[in-house]
Amino acid sequence: MNLIYFLLRSSWLMVVIAIITGFLSGASSAGLIAVISNAASKSNTSPLSTVAWGFLGLVIVALITGVISQIMLIRLSQNAVLQLRVRLSQQILNSELSHLEKLGNPRLLATLTEDVQAVANAVYIIPFLCIDLSMALGCLLYITWLSWLVFIMVVTLMIVAISSCKLLLDKGEKLLAAAREDQDSLFKDFSTITAGIKELKLHYQRRQFFLSHRLENHAKLFLRHNTQGLTLFATTTSWGKLIFFFAIGFVLFVLPYLLTINAATLSGYILTFTYLMLPMDNIANNLPLISKASVALQKIESLGLSLASRSENGIIPTDNIINWQSLQLENIVHNYYTDQDDSSFTLGPINLTLYPQELVFIVGGNGSGKSSLAKLITGLYIPESGNIIFNQEVISDRNREWYRQHFSVIFSDFYLFDELFGLGNNLGDKELEIQVQKYLHKLQLDKKVKIEKGELSTISLSQGQRKRLALLTAYLENRPIYLFDEWAADQDPIFKDIFYNQLLPELRQQGKTILVISHDDHYFHLADRIIKLDYGKIESDHYIK
Repeated sequence: MNLIYFLLRSSWLMVVIAIITGFLSGASSAGLIAVISNAASKSNTSPLSTVAWGFLGLVIVALITGVISQIMLIRLSQNAVLQLRVRLSQQILNSELSHLEKLGNPRLLATLTEDVQAVANAVYIIPFLCIDLSMALGCLLYITWLSWLVFIMVVTLMIVAISSCKLLLDKGEKLLAAAREDQDSLFKDFSTITAGIKELKLHYQRRQFFLSHRLENHAKLFLRHNTQGLTLFATTTSWGKLIFFFAIGFVLFVLPYLLTINAATLSGYILTFTYLMLPMDNIANNLPLISKASVALQKIESLGLSLASRSENGIIPTDNIINWQSLQLENIVHNYYTDQDDSSFTLGPINLTLYPQELVFIVGGNGSGKSSLAKLITGLYIPESGNIIFNQEVISDRNREWYRQHFSVIFSDFYLFDELFGLGNNLGDKELEIQVQKYLHKLQLDKKVKIEKGELSTISLSQGQRKRLALLTAYLENRPIYLFDEWAADQDPIFKDIFYNQLLPELRQQGKTILVISHDDHYFHLADRIIKLDYGKIESDHYIK
């Protein structure tokens, strides 16, 4: 996928109109060179002569068509970049969670930020490049009109220049592609800094080793590849200028000895070549941006194909949430692959049935598969084999999105939104604020957080308080099944006791099913049922009430 195809896919009609007007602008600019050359060769030209009116007309045409072409392409290019950002975001949101986890956040962030920005930078200059190209073509047409022999000479020089430059450009693009791969590694290192800042601060040797042996090495690789690539592009630009000066010198000093050329025609050649240098210089100077965009588009296309191959193409959930009777997991198996190619963790086969209004504790040691089981139950992971049967209906790609709408989940690595997205659709702003205030009081946050037009006043709180805000969101979602993954781990003893002895029983009394992943064994007696996992398998499943 190249830049032209990228723009054509957005709107081929606007591209065609922009190209036509751009060529008209370039041709008019080249015509101005002919008029200037013609006027300079005539000493008795009056201000209002035919040549002067022709000059004025060409100026107006060049101005109008140039503006139209640039406006069309600017609007088109910016719209294309917008569509690219939205499409990538949709592809990420539509892809399987397990596949996204395998790709990793650094790669996704690098594509959404660096690659899209590289394309945006290149797309921004395309309107000006089109004008420059049309001007160059117009100048070549004028040279052809003056002398087809000189045109052949120019074309020969261009073939030599393009052939020699292509070798440098290909090598430079490979180096920029390598630099882009190095950038993925750098993004991973930056993610390590932000996520592991406390651990790095507490261990000096680890911090220094990370900086000197990992981040600095990746940064140096990126610097080397990027510098070498840009150096080759700079060399190409200088080489192109040299060939143009050679062409001017050839026309000025050699051509008069080979052909009979009058002074006016010679000055036309010199003026045309001099005028041609500006657009060609612009084109050469922008080659690095075009090459970076080409590499970025390849990365975007690669990611897009990868995401599309694992896309969840389910129907939009339109049915109402149902009053369910049973949720069955039949011979469910899921393989979780770690960073090592030959290492994987298998969860299952799992056979499990859940019923409404149960308070179920899911327990087990670290790494036993509790969180993976939670993602399977909620439909975030798609099992390799086995079936999830919800109310006698097998869950598949067709109805998985609808199935997920029955769960409110707070994972241990939860994300807290600062706005109540999509939660006020069925409520007025006033009614929503009343409910929020009620839950803020229940969660002992009413003195710290306010709500205004669906936006929380702050989320800069302790981890325990942030989890309470996440619980506020879960309350407002009002789904039939709640799942809490180590929710109480960050709560103070008083509120932990409130959670287990007050909040969970209240949810059950409201008809909710509650699944709680927990290590708090002194609260296990409150459960209706305890499911214990060990090394990816259910070791025990028993009722205690």
